[in-house]
Amino acid sequence: MQEFIEKYAFGVCTKIGEKLKIPTSSIRMFFIYSSFLTFGSPILLYLALAFVMNFRKHLRRRDNSLWYY
Repeated sequence: MQEFIEKYAFGVCTKIGEKLKIPTSSIRMFFIYSSFLTFGSPILLYLALAFVMNFRKHLRRRDNSLWYY
């Protein structure tokens, strides 16, 4: 079940957990509780982080030879 969630939830919590050496479940619980307490504003942060991660992944996959023409 966790692989399914990470595949479709952008992997933001996993990446943060790896960088900060914090369990992924703790980060997920933080996002859930803070979303309830602040009426969903951490969801915007989560989506922004997902966008940045996806953009960086796209830039790494891109063929850099196009820039030399």
